[in-house]
Amino acid sequence: MDAGLGEVAIETNLKQFLLVLSISLSVATLPRIFSWFRQIPYTLLLVIVGLGLAFVDIRLVELSPQLILSIFLPPLLFEAAWNLRWQELKQELLPVCLYAVIGVIIAIAGIALGLNQLAGVSLATALLIGASLSATDPVSVIALFRELGVSSRLNALVEGESLFNDGMAVVAFGFLVALPLGTADLSIQSALLEFVRVIGVGIAVGSLIGFGISYLTQRFDLPLVEQSLTLVSAFGTYFITEDLGGSGVIGVVATGLILGNFGSRIGMNPRTRIIVSEFWEFLAFFVNSIVFLLIGTQVRFNVLSQNLGIIAIALMAMLGFRAISIFCLSAFSNQLSEQPISLKEQTVVWWGGLRGSVSIALALSVPAILPDREEIIATVFGVVLFTLLVQGLTIKPLLDRLNLLGDQSLRQQFSAAIARLTALKRVLQYLGQSADRPAIEPEFYQYQASLIKGEIARLEEEVETLRNEYPDLRTFATEQFTLELLSVEADTYAEFVRAGQLNRELAPFLQQNVPAAKESGSV
Repeated sequence: MDAGLGEVAIETNLKQFLLVLSISLSVATLPRIFSWFRQIPYTLLLVIVGLGLAFVDIRLVELSPQLILSIFLPPLLFEAAWNLRWQELKQELLPVCLYAVIGVIIAIAGIALGLNQLAGVSLATALLIGASLSATDPVSVIALFRELGVSSRLNALVEGESLFNDGMAVVAFGFLVALPLGTADLSIQSALLEFVRVIGVGIAVGSLIGFGISYLTQRFDLPLVEQSLTLVSAFGTYFITEDLGGSGVIGVVATGLILGNFGSRIGMNPRTRIIVSEFWEFLAFFVNSIVFLLIGTQVRFNVLSQNLGIIAIALMAMLGFRAISIFCLSAFSNQLSEQPISLKEQTVVWWGGLRGSVSIALALSVPAILPDREEIIATVFGVVLFTLLVQGLTIKPLLDRLNLLGDQSLRQQFSAAIARLTALKRVLQYLGQSADRPAIEPEFYQYQASLIKGEIARLEEEVETLRNEYPDLRTFATEQFTLELLSVEADTYAEFVRAGQLNRELAPFLQQNVPAAKESGSV
């Protein structure tokens, strides 16, 4: 009987999963069929479709904190950390840490103060709402940044803050949720010690697993095995760290940063790195497709309408105190940094701090024995929907108004011309080497050569025109070529390490010449 019930449950869950996935993939095709939908980021389009399903009372799958935190969150964190370049993050480490630590404290205190004083919400409940809403989740914003070609610095600020911010928010929520249950020690000293312990365990476990897998992958070249190891490391780090009493979020971020910036260089050849990166890109798309659709379907419009007042106060407090934290902490960081964050960039960081799946997971994990649990969930859902639909849909006009939109389309045109030019020159060279092949008429060689030479001349003229009309492309071309040189150097060191001729990866000699190369490219 039990086995039969288990099989029915598995079959039911699989059907629900396939239904969610089918709807998500159908939404993904909309921008390709109807060009108007391309104006809306894909993740926000999923939320809108989910809201439509909720409006007609269609509930696909019930979201739970375990589903988000244990299944959805590790791969999303790992993929973001894998793709975040340490060189870029290191330059912005001070403001990122300020936003992620001090900013979380300001957000929790500000939201709790506003709800307690203006809405009459109990302090314990207000603190839990503040902790839930202190976690940023700018997935759609980062996707938009990449599409529009926004500066890598702005991308590093927003994504770096989100990665570390989530860990701080989860730790703070774990401490605050114990207050109404009477299981927390209220002394500042014990709270600080617990904070350091949880973060320290996360960093230690994440670093151990990250470096361990990095050195392990040096011993073999099996793309599918190495890809599987990264998947195991993402989930394994999270569960091991949580079992040891640490922050699983911080652990996964540490592992992803190490494998993406160190392990993929010394332990993976270029082909494997591409395979692994494409795998994580697919997995992030896959998970985000499910998460954002389900967020929309979980909305209870009648419950939201009953809590509009509290939602409005929480929203105003969140935006107001986030503005205070971002602008004040940025001003402090600018005093210590050689590259200050401009007011325009600070404005984008402030408005781009969307809330999403982590906030919802924290709200849903509030114990059922607490009397205000439904109020907490409704408030968090309402604020999350506002940030996704209003802030998410207005971030592009804001970037346009602040003149921060990148020249990604122009760079893609320039890169495509360079790639085609390089490819045709190689074809022409190969054609010359094969001129004596039997059974091929000389006229054919002459025709193909003249055809290719004509196209090469046209492309060279196009590249030269773009370089003259848009001088910034000179800097872009120099930067891209410098990165190619660094990649060749790093890959060569990795080959020596795998062959056993070196016992450690050498520091790239060309790295110190990157600033000089950029300067020469801008002359």
